[in-house]
Amino acid sequence: MVKYIGYNINFRILTQVTVGENEGIESALRRFKRQVSKSGIFADLKRLRHHETPIEKYKRKLQQRRKARRR
Repeated sequence: MVKYIGYNINFRILTQVTVGENEGIESALRRFKRQVSKSGIFADLKRLRHHETPIEKYKRKLQQRRKARRR
């Protein structure tokens, strides 16, 4: 059994994929990539790579509030 684990900046486990006995590595990697993209790890990395101005921060939080309200 093999586990693929994704971490965030604070090294907390955000996503985890367990590979089954007869499952191929390629399908497990596809599942892992899908879970990582859904959890927003890449968005956090992009956001933390450069300085975020107060206007950008405001717009991002506004967008998050709109998204949360739609759910």
